Amino acid sequence: MNIGFIGIGRMGRFMAHNLAKGGHNLTVFDTQKEAAEELLSQGASWADSPSAVAAASQVVFTALPRPQDVEAVALGDSGILSGARPNMAYFDLSTTDPDTIHRIAAAAKPKGVHVFDAPVSGGVTGAEQATLCIMVGGDQSVYTSYKPVLDLIGEKVMYCGEQGMGAVCKIVNNLINLGNYVLVSEALTLGLKAGAQTETMFEAISHSSGNTECMQEFPGSLFQGNFEPGFKLDLGAKDVGLATEMGRQLRLPMELANIIEQRFIEARNRGWGQLASVSVARLQEERADVEIRT
Repeated sequence: MNIGFIGIGRMGRFMAHNLAKGGHNLTVFDTQKEAAEELLSQGASWADSPSAVAAASQVVFTALPRPQDVEAVALGDSGILSGARPNMAYFDLSTTDPDTIHRIAAAAKPKGVHVFDAPVSGGVTGAEQATLCIMVGGDQSVYTSYKPVLDLIGEKVMYCGEQGMGAVCKIVNNLINLGNYVLVSEALTLGLKAGAQTETMFEAISHSSGNTECMQEFPGSLFQGNFEPGFKLDLGAKDVGLATEMGRQLRLPMELANIIEQRFIEARNRGWGQLASVSVARLQEERADVEIRT
């Protein structure tokens, strides 16, 4: 199958590589051509625009930082839809809001292009090992025909419902995960102030009901004072903002989510946006006057 991939970033390059490993012909585009050099050396073809990617492909994937990037790549003058042929499928693997997906889908419908929101969860490691969870919204019958391709990049590919429902599931997931950085760091500083050791608390909580997946990242990051990104704080702030904006549209009270958003905004204003999302915990360390370290 001829597959297009746009966005050869930290996760995109691994997802594209796994698609190529599946025996498919890959055409790629990124704003920085050097990001695709490894894929090109392995046999992928380069296209000079998203439009050219679409013209060469039966299915196109995008993995981009922000909803506005997705919309520009899909709908711009040299965007995906300007080169798409009827019956092409387009899967956006980014964390994008439902409204953006609906606008793209509305523009794609007259062209006969099938649009899917298909955000992924599992981080860079999941992308590399093809163990991502992929949450798909869109036409179920068309989704079913492309599921074997999605299976090349994720071990848990799930249909979430109509267009936009994959995005909703991912936004809810990220709000919980990113919110845990705030809550768990606060809880750990409480224990440290009371005299417990970081290692002891981690071991006890890991085997108890308070265990969270985000805390399991801490031994290699927060506990070592290592804030090098995996998932950047800027993107975490964006995702929490997508959740609170969706809540406002639905007139839903979200007091805790708004507090979490303010913490991420403050951390970003400190200049930590390019560091790992767990950097938000440094705000609590400062307030508590204690560092959560081993």
